Amino acid sequence: MTRLRKYIWRLNQWRIQRLSNRNFLIILSILVGVMGGLAAAALKGLTHSIASFLQDGVQWEYKYYLYLFFPLIGILLSVIYVRRFIKSKHMAHGMTPIMYAISRKSSKLEPHNMYSQIITSALTIGFGGSAGLEAPIANSGSAIGSNIGRVFGLNYREVTLLLACGAAAGIAGAFNSPVAGMIFAIEILLPEFSIPAFIPLLMSAATASVISRLLYSEPLFHLLTDDWDLNALFFYVVLAILVGLFSIYFAKLSTAVNGWFARMTNPYRKVWVSGLLLGLLIFLFPALYGEGYLAIQQILDGNHRSLLDNSIFSEYGSYGYLIVCYAIITVFAKSFASLITLNSGGNGGIFGPTVVMGGLLGFAFAYGLNLTGWVTLDIANFSVAGMAAALSGIMHAPLTGIFLSAEITGGYALMVPLMIVTSIAYLINRSVMKHSIYTKALAEKGDLLTHEDKDRTVLSMMKLRYVLETNFTVLHPWEKPIDRRQDIIHTKRNIFPVVDDADKLLGIIYSERLFEILLGETNEGDKTIADLVQKPVDTVQMGANMEVVMNKMNREDIWILPVVSSEGKYMGFVSKSAVFNKYRALLMRQADYLG
Repeated sequence: MTRLRKYIWRLNQWRIQRLSNRNFLIILSILVGVMGGLAAAALKGLTHSIASFLQDGVQWEYKYYLYLFFPLIGILLSVIYVRRFIKSKHMAHGMTPIMYAISRKSSKLEPHNMYSQIITSALTIGFGGSAGLEAPIANSGSAIGSNIGRVFGLNYREVTLLLACGAAAGIAGAFNSPVAGMIFAIEILLPEFSIPAFIPLLMSAATASVISRLLYSEPLFHLLTDDWDLNALFFYVVLAILVGLFSIYFAKLSTAVNGWFARMTNPYRKVWVSGLLLGLLIFLFPALYGEGYLAIQQILDGNHRSLLDNSIFSEYGSYGYLIVCYAIITVFAKSFASLITLNSGGNGGIFGPTVVMGGLLGFAFAYGLNLTGWVTLDIANFSVAGMAAALSGIMHAPLTGIFLSAEITGGYALMVPLMIVTSIAYLINRSVMKHSIYTKALAEKGDLLTHEDKDRTVLSMMKLRYVLETNFTVLHPWEKPIDRRQDIIHTKRNIFPVVDDADKLLGIIYSERLFEILLGETNEGDKTIADLVQKPVDTVQMGANMEVVMNKMNREDIWILPVVSSEGKYMGFVSKSAVFNKYRALLMRQADYLG
């Protein structure tokens, strides 16, 4: 390890002398793209191998009854891996941890995410967990970018850019869609996009897509469409409204399911409950197994009856309205199944389920209207439009919805309908839900890096412990000013905390009063500190939000406040000067982030 560090140090010194930072970032972005593409190919290959073995390798008359237990086994193996091999015994999933790392952890992601995300998501989804592969591979790619940046000692802005390159590479490799990967990184991770970030993101996404296609060339979807019917425009608008309303329902359901599982403290109880629930749902609705993309491809191929295949309702496949009802129920079942998977200890993403739910909604809408005989709509086109609308509404990422849906299906001829449905679905969801499913939890905790309210954002990035000042002379109630004469005279502070023998804060004394006593200007020389102490205007709890701290200072028109623990013990002081200094440092860092 020491020899490797020396080699990296020498390489870093060489590149500092020979390469500009911009060119070096482009080289690193290509490296991140290669590794991200390899990771995406490995994840897809491993997951689909597990799923193929369980579905095709097991030849038994009643093998579909095993679907009741496959998800439980996959989630259990994932939980055991995390608790056995990861030091923290916890591994976050989804895009939220990446955004938290950017806001709060200097874009630092733990190295184990490079491989742990692949292993746990392959086990979860390969065994039937109803989630997507995109978030794990984005996490893996982001960890690759973050750790490569840290190895070469890059600054916050550069590490953040490589982290975003890793996420773009992961999405591009997972979906074979480089443009969507790049746009996803910009919309979700780099909301204040700057032109210098464009080239590294593009290179990373393109490289990952090429590598992934070379190693795992199976396309996600096939779609044959030449154009769209202008007369169907009204129905695209109606579909967008319906998907927008569904996205609001899904966001609220996500909060409810998160809260339900949060009340379960035993991780293995979560596994049993979620595993059995998932098994039952998949037994009733086989399309919920794994990612669910096969059901969408069969719909795009015109095989509408396939949705009921392998289910207990398969004999009713000739009833069109039953297919429509079954598709709608499957959408709501998918929403529960995906959230159960992600909150139970399994690893996966909401990206894939969103694509499937949107596709099924578009199918049910168009197929149902066609059955009435009033209109003839292109079912495949509406399925693709449903995917784009769902991605836009649930993730607050309309551009990602447009380009991903077009790239993974080849439906570039649908650009205008995709633009319309994504805009409407986004606006409907945004009118009710200020934050996306990715950012809601961060925003509620004050950990979201946003650019709409810069002052509030910068304050939320501060931690009280980093601005806490402790170099104050502490006085005790039984002492007299004359006893601490030297300490009082030579201190550089004009305020003294008074604490008892248990370190609990009793109050404060200002230096002016103590100097008057020491100089004989008053007749209080015989009084103890207990007689002189005064109650502070207010106190601050250790761990308090910095916005609350500043509001207290502004309300009381005071420059400094004592900080105490939850037990009332004296910890130090927080002053506006320290806050303003930290504020300036964070503004400079935020400027780095913006590029």
